[in-house]
Amino acid sequence: MYKRIRNLREDKDLNQTQVAKMLGMSQTGYSKYETGENDIPSRILIQLADFYNTSIDYLLERTDDKRPPAKRLCD
Repeated sequence: MYKRIRNLREDKDLNQTQVAKMLGMSQTGYSKYETGENDIPSRILIQLADFYNTSIDYLLERTDDKRPPAKRLCD
């Protein structure tokens, strides 16, 4: 998972400081997510999936499909 979030960031030519700012945290704190030193909270996973327009399953390496989940209509 940690390599995936780093690769997605690098694919967008962003640095850790830019992503950390989007998440409202420090670069040091974000860096610890990319290295696996700290677990990534669910709320951060959701923000990253939305930011990179992908699925949480992709971030968690449950799938290799980068596409975001289909939007469901309300019942």
